[in-house]
Amino acid sequence: MINKENIVSIEKNYNTYGNFVSYKTTYNTDKVCFVPLDPANTDYQAIQEWIAEGNTVIDNGGNE
Repeated sequence: MINKENIVSIEKNYNTYGNFVSYKTTYNTDKVCFVPLDPANTDYQAIQEWIAEGNTVIDNGGNE
């Protein structure tokens, strides 16, 4: 599990149909992961905690 304190930024990731499918997460180690929208996923849970603490998710929309 990635520690939420290591998160630098999170961006919503959309598929070619414009559906929100995962979070593109960048960590302070320059690692980038795509985290699925699965409440059982521990990285997803860390993202939800990060958001609940007032951090902002980048959303560039799904139809670009």
